[in-house]
Order: sequence, then C-alpha cells, then structure tokens
Amino acid sequence: MSAADALDARPWRLALVGNPNCGKTALFNLLTGSRQKVANYAGVTVERKEGRFRGDQGRQYVLLDLPGAYSLQPASLDEAITRDVCRGFYPGEPAPDLLVCVVDATNLRLHLRFALELRSLGRPMVLAVNMIDVARRRGITVDLEALERELAIPVVETVAVRHHGAQALLDRLDRMPVPPAARVVAGDPAPDLHAETRRLIDAAIRMPRRTARIDDALDRWLLHPVFGLVALAVVMFLIFQAVYAWATPVMDLIDTGTGWLGGAVGGTLPEGPLNSLLVDGVIAGLGGVIIFLPQILVLFAFILALEESGYLPRAAFLLDRLMKGAGLSGRSFIPLLSSFACAIPGIMATRSIQDPRDRLATIMVAPLMTCSARLPVYALLIGAFIPARTVWGPIGLQGLVLFGLYVAGIASALLVSFVMKRWRRDTSEHALLLELPSYRVPHPRDLAIGLYERGMIFLKRVGGIIFALTVLLWVLLNVPAPPPDATMPAIDYSLAGRIGHALAVVFAPLGFNWQICIALIPGLAAREVAVSSLATVYALSAADDEAAAQALTPIITDGWSLATGLSLLVWFIYAPQCISTWATIKRETNSWRIMAANAAGLFALAYLASLLTYQVARALGAG
Repeated sequence: MSAADALDARPWRLALVGNPNCGKTALFNLLTGSRQKVANYAGVTVERKEGRFRGDQGRQYVLLDLPGAYSLQPASLDEAITRDVCRGFYPGEPAPDLLVCVVDATNLRLHLRFALELRSLGRPMVLAVNMIDVARRRGITVDLEALERELAIPVVETVAVRHHGAQALLDRLDRMPVPPAARVVAGDPAPDLHAETRRLIDAAIRMPRRTARIDDALDRWLLHPVFGLVALAVVMFLIFQAVYAWATPVMDLIDTGTGWLGGAVGGTLPEGPLNSLLVDGVIAGLGGVIIFLPQILVLFAFILALEESGYLPRAAFLLDRLMKGAGLSGRSFIPLLSSFACAIPGIMATRSIQDPRDRLATIMVAPLMTCSARLPVYALLIGAFIPARTVWGPIGLQGLVLFGLYVAGIASALLVSFVMKRWRRDTSEHALLLELPSYRVPHPRDLAIGLYERGMIFLKRVGGIIFALTVLLWVLLNVPAPPPDATMPAIDYSLAGRIGHALAVVFAPLGFNWQICIALIPGLAAREVAVSSLATVYALSAADDEAAAQALTPIITDGWSLATGLSLLVWFIYAPQCISTWATIKRETNSWRIMAANAAGLFALAYLASLLTYQVARALGAG
C-alpha cells in the first residue's frame, strides 16, 4: 500500500480555525452533532473539542475545533495554542492534514487577513465563507470563484445554522485528493496583509455598506450609555425571574420522584446500615442536588443565547467605563459572566485579557460571581424563608431576592477590584479593542448541544465527587456507634457530630448551628454539596422515622431563625470557593501566595458579612 493510500484509509485530521464570532463552533456542531468529546490540551486548561463525521463518499474525518484567534502573532494563550497546532508544533497533538478556515461573509475585511496568515503556512487549506445567507440579505456579493482564483485554495460557502448548510464543504472535501503528509511548517506571513486583503475585497466582494442597518438601529439603543445599561439590567433581571418561574414544575416532578424512590428502597430493604446509607445518604443527598438541575439549565440557556446572539461583546463594551473605574476592563466582562456558570472556566477565560494587571484582578474577583453551584443553596434558603408571592404585578419576591444576591456578588467584586487598584503602583488605563459581531438569532441545535454538555458536567459532578462526598459524610455521621446508654441521637456521638459541635463555637456569632457547620466542610469540595449534606445530617439526626421523611425545606424553616437563614445566604455570596477553584487559581497564576490570599480574603469577607447580617437581623427582631 502506498503512503497516499494509507493516508486515505485513515481518518483525515481537519483543524477548524477562524476569528472569534465567525460561526466556527456552529459549523463544528453541524458537522459532528453528538459525536464530540471535550477535554483539555496537554499541559494547560484550555478546552479542546474534537468530533468525528463521515463524508458522503464514505471518507472519515476527525475535526478539531481550535480556539478562536485574530492572528498567528499570539496575544493570549488561546491564540498561541491555535498557532502551534496549525504549524504542527504543539506537543502531543498530531499535525492537521488540512486546515478549514472559517470566515464571516459579513465581515471579510477583518477575517480575510487571518486567512492570509494561515495560507502562508503552506498547509493544505479550504476557506469556508460562512453566514453567506446573512451577507446576501445585506446586499453583499461574494464572488467565490474569483476569491478561489486569487487565493489559489478551494473556497466554499456554508450556512452553519441550516441543516444542509455544510453540504458544499462536504462535497469539496470528498473530491479533494489526498493531501501530502502533515509536516512541520514555520511559515512567514505575507509582507503586507492589509494591502493584500484590500486587493481581495476589490477583486471578489461587493459591499453596499460595512454594517447592517438592523445592527446600527439596535446598537443606537443597546450601546447607549443610559438606555443600554437599563436594557442590560432588565435582561439580567428577567433571567433570574425565569430561573424560578420556568423551573418550578420540573423541580416538583423531580422532588416527587426522589421521594417515591426513597420510600420504595426503604420499604424493600430491611432496617440496618445499608438501608440508611442508600435512603438517608445516597438518595437524600443526590436527590437534594439533582432537583436544582432545571434552574441551572434555565440559567445556562440564557447565557448561551446571549452569547450566540452577539450581545455579550456589546455588554462588555457598554460596561467598560464602569469596570475601568473599578480597576478592571470591558474584557473582564465575559470571564466574569462565565463565572456565573462556574468560576473555573471564568478564571481560565482570563487568558484573553492581555494586560497582566487586569488579568490578575479578574482572577481574584471571579469567585465572587454567583456560580451555578450556589444556586441549589440559594433556592433552598429562599424557598424556606422568602414567601412565594408576587410584588409589583407579575414580579415574584423570590426571584427578586435571587436577583439581589447576584447583584450583591457583582457589587462586591467591583468593590474588591477597586481596593486592589488603589493598592497597585500601576494605575494607567488600557483601551478596550473589541470586535462587535453582527446580531443573529441563536440556533436551537447549538443551544441544545451547549445545554447537554453543561447538564452532563453537572450530573457527572453529582455522580462523581458529590456521590463520594455524600457517602463519606454518611460514614462520618455513623462512626463511631453511640454507647449503649446514649440519650441523644446517634449523630451527636459520631466523628462529624463532634467536629460540628467544635466548629459551632467559632460560627455561633453568625447564627450557625452544628448541623450547618458540618455541611460547610464538604461544601469546600463543591458548594452544592452543602444541600445534600444538610439533607443527610437532618435525616440522621431526626428523632423518629416520620421526621426523617420530611423534606429539608420545612425542617430548616421550623428549626432556624430568619436571621440564621439570611446570615447563611450572605455567607454563600462570599464563601471560600471550592478546592477546584483554588487549584485553578494556583495553576493560572503559578503562585501559592496568590491562591492563599484569595482564599483567606474570601473567608474573612464571608465571616464579617455574615456576622453583620446576623447581628443586625437579630436587633431588628428576626432572631
């Protein structure tokens, strides 16, 4: 078998590359569907997405979705990885057989420049002119044949949001001869990329105007210094109202199913340690966390939709002045918004911030954003202490309180960043340079894939670390066994009970009882574990079976004061983040000192804020 036949027999490795906001990920989802796997590049925490698909002629392809880049002269770690993979230099990553460069047909002045850089590498390459349907609606004409002739590489059109929008690309790939064996290419960029880009635009593109009328009309309002901020506040407010209103019916179904499963398992097995482990530990613990999955998915759905629509870069631009006054920049907005899902990807996303000072400040305040792991705790406490009634028409009081908690986290992050800025020697300002993509309607397929990935990440946490911690906590709550003459519940004699009673002395000024103190410890591994831990602790400390069968919400409503509930809510605004976040800060900054300073600072903030909340609430009669 010849070398060419051997290469044609194995799957071709394609690298999907392009500027941010070119529709590259939508094209990746269209081609690969559910045949994707997500990991990290070797040695770093940058996300690596790979998928497989088969062409109409039977040829198989492995498609790697590279991080978005503006240039092969990297200004961030993401761009450095894209450059090294395209050149074949990245350790442990096979060199691609073919580059598929995706460009936005509505913004070719910017995107063609990067395509010229990629072409200079000398690798086999296909140019996919994406969003061609949007370009035609705007009156933009792209002469694909002329562009192919001038570039001397295959050029195809794609519409990544349509079912058969990549058919031209698939046909071209199937007709292409076997590319030469992948080789290491250093590549020298063209001497004047801007002049060459202008020549290509003149030769192959007819553009009546540089921006779409609808983009200009929307931006007049959404980028207005006053109306734009009001619109952003309204959008965020509606999101948190929807988190409660839309998720409640599904949560009720999950709650009913969990109760039925616990009753069925408890009635089947004989009384004993195994029965207690499964019912009080596993089912009560995991069920207490899974019930909040609908709320997390609603929040993710809105964040994904805002990202796909092109609104998030505009929000970053809009908030740049406000964030600059607090010692951040508009580029910090997207990493901080990512931290609403989880602080770990938010901290990783700070690699796109070129200024080291702004990047460090963003890393330090990212854990103050209200991540989705806090949502189960907030939902539990708000449901227990805040009435489920409406205020001001359809606006729900519970959603209003949730919105206030998110605002408190944001305000605290800005305040901490401002204090850091006052302490820094370098107080210079750094201008924000940001591309504003065209508005587009999010595609349901991309939203569904994004929700599926995030939902599976959450469930894997529940099935992995949370399951392990729930079982470990059950063991600590049952060992050692109570003495024969015991007069208190068995949990008081256990290792966890003794730890909880010892910590209660430290946290008593905050209104925390020993059960809360026990739940805070596994909460360091994952915040949402605090809910399952409380469920396990109260199930095992109940005086009788009937009390153990009660839901957690009425138990804490009857057993805690309003001051304690408010104090715990405030604690979780600032609570020292999970161990995984500490590890990420250490990895991103390569500094134990910075990681320790972040953990100690958040613990101090949490303690002082909760202390103030509890004491003030008691003074007002809520204790």
